[in-house]
Amino acid sequence: MKRTATAVWSGGLKDGKGSLSTTSGVLDNTQYGFSSRFEDGIGTNPEELIGAAHAGCFTMALAGQLEAAGIRAENLQTKATVSLDKEDGTFAINAIHLELSARIAGGDRAAFEAAAQRAKDGCPVSKVLKAAITLDARLEE
Repeated sequence: MKRTATAVWSGGLKDGKGSLSTTSGVLDNTQYGFSSRFEDGIGTNPEELIGAAHAGCFTMALAGQLEAAGIRAENLQTKATVSLDKEDGTFAINAIHLELSARIAGGDRAAFEAAAQRAKDGCPVSKVLKAAITLDARLEE
């Protein structure tokens, strides 16, 4: 299974404008730019989208881990805080903090915490942050 997203950008870093789209249509020419990434401008940004992806992936993985342990998830809510920090003159994502609030039926605290740890370590988005990244670049004439 493959999922696709596209980014379009015109202009320089600070004065340019961009848009993001996904094949599902959830993002459809959604605006992003310097001000939405580094200031409080209108639009989205890559870090916010990584946070949403990680929160969604982890929460769904946790539901599966709990179910496998015989625990029913009544309500799981995860907030992902992505830290974009400047180091050595460039920016880097140095951390993602997942904050989980859960209501479960059955099970005990130790089983819940073990399931949460397995979900954190095993969800595909957690793993991608360690994955090799490849690039095919072509210059159009």
